[in-house]
Formats: sequence, structure tokens, C-alpha cells
Amino acid sequence: MFGLGKNRSKLGRWMDKRGITQQWLCKKAGINKDTATRAASSDAYSPNLKTANKIIRALREIDPNVKHEDFWSF
Repeated sequence: MFGLGKNRSKLGRWMDKRGITQQWLCKKAGINKDTATRAASSDAYSPNLKTANKIIRALREIDPNVKHEDFWSF
């Protein structure tokens, strides 16, 4: 099971429910491992707009209706 014992952000919980790994996110979004870890583990982390767009584009392969506002406020 994903996310056991880890601090998870809204993004991390969303990924866990769908069985998406941070490794998959890194590969599809073209972001580094540290960025994926911060995004998936802390709601206090707010990526810059360029990084957020990369993440959202990747996640739309899974759910075409996902929006920035589902995870972050800009």
C-alpha cells in the first residue's frame, strides 16, 4: 500500500489513491526526485508555476479534469 507512515500532501494523497508513484511523476513530469518528494509530502510546499504546470500535465494522463487548485493556491 502506498503512503504508509509518510506525511502526505493533497497531491501525495491523490497519487496514493490512484497508485501513482513519485518515480512515475518524476519521469512523466520531468522533475527531479527532491521536487516530487516535497510536492507529495508537504502541503506547505508550493511549486513555482512552471513546475506546477509540468506536474498537472503529467497527472492529466490519469485524470483529464485535474486542476492546479486541487493541490495548490497561487
